[in-house]
Amino acid sequence: MSARTTPTPAFVTPPPVDTLPHDTRPPDTLPPDGLPVDGIAVARLYGEPLFKMPQDLYIPPDALEVFLEAFEGPLDLLLYLIRKQNFNILDIPLADVTRQYLTYVDQIRSRNLELASEYLLMAAMLIEIKSRMLLPVRKTDDGAEPEDPRAELVRRLLEYEQIKLAAARLDALPMIGRDFLRAQVAIEQSLEARLPEVSVIDLRQAWQDILQRAKLVQHHRISREQLSVREHMSIVLRTLQGRRFVEFQDLFDPTRGPAVLVVTFIAMLELAREHLLEVTQAEAFAPIYVRLAYQTA
Repeated sequence: MSARTTPTPAFVTPPPVDTLPHDTRPPDTLPPDGLPVDGIAVARLYGEPLFKMPQDLYIPPDALEVFLEAFEGPLDLLLYLIRKQNFNILDIPLADVTRQYLTYVDQIRSRNLELASEYLLMAAMLIEIKSRMLLPVRKTDDGAEPEDPRAELVRRLLEYEQIKLAAARLDALPMIGRDFLRAQVAIEQSLEARLPEVSVIDLRQAWQDILQRAKLVQHHRISREQLSVREHMSIVLRTLQGRRFVEFQDLFDPTRGPAVLVVTFIAMLELAREHLLEVTQAEAFAPIYVRLAYQTA
């Protein structure tokens, strides 16, 4: 048979040693026994140069084994024997297959008994199926024909073959690291400085600072004033007209009281929502500036 699962001794090598080029140590430090004329060591053993092979070197017979062809298990071997000889899997000639199967088991039992135990179980099943086929056929109580003793084995072989073919198709798919490598492209970042975005927390802090200053300069007034958000939106736009940037706090007049400050702040938020002005900041924790959104730089 050309297919084999168990390791078969092929050739042996001495214990692992490192090949050594010309020894660079001074000649007086080299061992005198067996020193070649050209000072070349054949190998290095445990860090020391070796100038000739020891005469009493023992190499175990199973020091090196070569796996020529491996099967995944008893079903894999059985399926291989059936497909190799083009047998009909639904009508397996158990005599021929069992004979070849036992020949293979005899080969691996002499070398690896633990591995052969799995195959011996399948061999016992094949012999048991063959013996059942040799017995007279007895009909069931209802008069139906009994099930073929090979039916369960055929079902397992077909299921195993389907799984094996599916695994082969998955393995044939391109795999990163095996069939191709992931492309990596370095993208240079833009050199243009990006201004930090003004967050809601920054706006709230600036607004609280304005309210604190307004409380310090407020006067006791008893009056009722009609305030219009649209009117203060126009006031803010007129203040920003013709100016590149205006500091956030310069848009508010603390002397007019908290009511006017609130309306002015609402007017500014409405203008920002309608994209008529922009709120910006040069860097984190820097003063906040406001400018017209449609104004050219």
